[in-house]
This record gives sequence, C-alpha cells and structure tokens, in this order.
Amino acid sequence: MSTFQAPKGTYDLLPPRSATFLAVREAISAPLKNSGYGYVETPGFENVELFSRGVGESTDIVSKEMYTLTTKGGDQLALRPEGTASVLRAALQGNLHKLGGLPVKLWYSGSYYRYERAQAGRYRHFSQVGAEAIGAEDPALDAELIILADQAYRSLGLRNFRILLNSLGDKECRPVYREALQAFLRGLDLDAETVRRAEINPLRVLDDKRADVQKQLVGAPMLRDYLCDACKAYHEEVRALVTAAGVAFEDDEKLVRGLDYYTRTTFEFVHDGLGSQSAVGGGGRYDGLSEMIGGPALPSVGWALGVDRTVLALEAEGVELDIPSATSVFAVALGAAKPVLFGLVTELRRAGVAADISYGGKGLKGAMKDANRSGARFAVVAGDRDLEEGVVQLKDMQSGEQTPVALADVVATVQARLA
Repeated sequence: MSTFQAPKGTYDLLPPRSATFLAVREAISAPLKNSGYGYVETPGFENVELFSRGVGESTDIVSKEMYTLTTKGGDQLALRPEGTASVLRAALQGNLHKLGGLPVKLWYSGSYYRYERAQAGRYRHFSQVGAEAIGAEDPALDAELIILADQAYRSLGLRNFRILLNSLGDKECRPVYREALQAFLRGLDLDAETVRRAEINPLRVLDDKRADVQKQLVGAPMLRDYLCDACKAYHEEVRALVTAAGVAFEDDEKLVRGLDYYTRTTFEFVHDGLGSQSAVGGGGRYDGLSEMIGGPALPSVGWALGVDRTVLALEAEGVELDIPSATSVFAVALGAAKPVLFGLVTELRRAGVAADISYGGKGLKGAMKDANRSGARFAVVAGDRDLEEGVVQLKDMQSGEQTPVALADVVATVQARLA
C-alpha cells in the first residue's frame, strides 16, 4: 500500500466510476454546445483580489474557505473557489466583449477548491460545469440558462430535483431593502461575526443555515416588497418564459446564494435525496461584476452545476447511466501471432474502433479473462495455424458464436457488425 493518500476532503476519480463523471460532464455541456456557448478554460489559480472584489469579502468563501499562497515574487494568489469571476476576467482580458455580437456565451468545466469541513457532498476539491452569458441584459438569457440546466439534468434521467427562483433587485431598489433589513437585524441577538456580516452584506445573513439564526429571522422584511417596477417586470418575464417552456420552479423569497455579485435573477437546483448538502447547482444574474473587477459595464448571467453532487443525486435516485464499453474489440494472440494482431489492433483504432489486446504473454485462458473484463463485444483470436490460413477467429462475446474471418477483412467486418 502506498505511503501517500489523497489530501483530506479530496478524492481520486478511478475507473469504472470515473466514466460516470465523464458522462455527467458531457450531458451537462451538451445543451450548451447546442446553444451557441463556446468553451473557455482558465488557470487553477488567480490573483486573490479577483475573488475578494468579485465574490465578496463578507462571504465565507473569501473570509474562511479560500486556499491562498504567496509566490516567490510576492504575488498573492488563490486557488479558484468558483468559476464566474475567472471566466469574466478571461473574457475581459481577451477582449471578447469588443468583438461584437454580445452576449459572449461561454461554458467551462474544471476543478475548484474551498477549505470546508469535509463531509458527504462537500469536498475541498470539487468539479463543476458552468455557463456564462456576458454582456446583455435580457430576461430570455436568464430563462435560457435555467431551461438548459433543466434539460441537462433530465437527459441524465434525474427527476427528483427542484428549481428555486428569486429576484435580488438591483442597484436602485436593493439599497432601500438593505437599510430596512439592517435595521431589523440590529434588533436581534446575533453573535459578533454575524453582526459584522450584517453590516457588510445583510442579505448574507438570510442565507445562514443555523436554526437559532433562522428562528430570529421570522418576520424579517422581504425583498419582494422592495423591488422596483423594473425589477418586478424583469422577474415576471423570466418566470413567464421558463413557465412557457414547461419547466417547473418554486418561488423562494429567501433564496440569496453565497456570493455577493448576484443581482436580480437568482436560482438554485436542489435535490432532496442529498440531505443537508441538497444544492446540486445554481446561479443568477451579476450585472455589476465586470465593473467590480475593473471592466466596463457588462450585464451578465450564468450558473455552475456540481458534477460531484449530480453523481450523488443519480445514485440517490438509483439512476444508472448507459455508458458504452470502453472497448469494442479485444485481441487474443497465441504463439507467434502477437505482432500480427498488434498491427490489426492499430488498424482498428485508426478506423475508429475501440480496440485492445492482451499484454504480458498470457495463455488462452488468461487472455480470454482479460477480454471478458474489458466488456468488448468481439474478441479476435488467432494462433500460428490461423495465420497460416490467413484468417482470425472472430468471437461474439455475447452469443459465444465464433467464425473465421480473412485477416484483410477484419476491420470492415467488425465495423459492419458494430453498426
């Protein structure tokens, strides 16, 4: 056994379970690729200021959970705790917003890092697929992203998830609500850290999961009562478009999300089979984030869906994905046939057929065990006598039927049978 183990709160993806994670990433990204979103990839670490400005110093992510480091040159860096700020920074640096045709529609997939108490569904290293539509203020974009996430989850076979929807207002109406909420919070019996948070960003207190805090929040002013006419109209249009698409959602007036940059539309995808870590993804509109990190005004909206929690949700529902075998043809070489079958395997691979061969000089019994373990549909078996006759034995691993096939015809025969 190795002396080293994966750090606490992290995990290794190993076959065969890793195939499920890949399938989930593909399913989530597929509707995005079909809707005008281009792929973006950013570094695993960024300048600390990018997150402290964008995500917000009052958030747990910045104040408690970021992994930070100082380089030999004295730069302050952080492992990325979320994707939106990094993607927006990359889009601005690449001047994508100046190329015309706003919004810039991007999708991404990667690992993120937060120092949290490790538990089921909450890791210090986790994987997300995200989408951002940058540079346009349009309820149809908000609705589009909600609908695409719903489509992705349903394509995986998930059914027991719910979509929570709220509006956080904008720079016109939220300050009025902020003052009313702060006045209410000042009358509560809160610990010093929560009092400090209430002064920096009181909406974050609404997101506090502690029962003693939630109990005191009964009767707190609701943001819906403070929305300006423009925000009300915007939110109603988002709701109408999502409803017209046949996507069900629940209005949740307490939904805040854990990041400071959200404005207007905010939403969350929750799965009741995951216990306390029920959120499998979420997002919203962040119209002021570009300016917060030094860019021009670029109203934007996006989401991130957790690959890890989506896999847990599939397991909670008992959904087994139909993942094709990684190998279609497995070659078993006997005697001096190894070089010939190795060449045949290479031909099959070049023709687009997933193929493998038994290694290590195993006999027929051991090599056929390898073939069975591979999940291949066909085995190609050949020994010295077969090669003298210019054939190989093509065995159907499902029916057990075995037929001789001319060596020159193997690739075409396999392709025809697999089709």
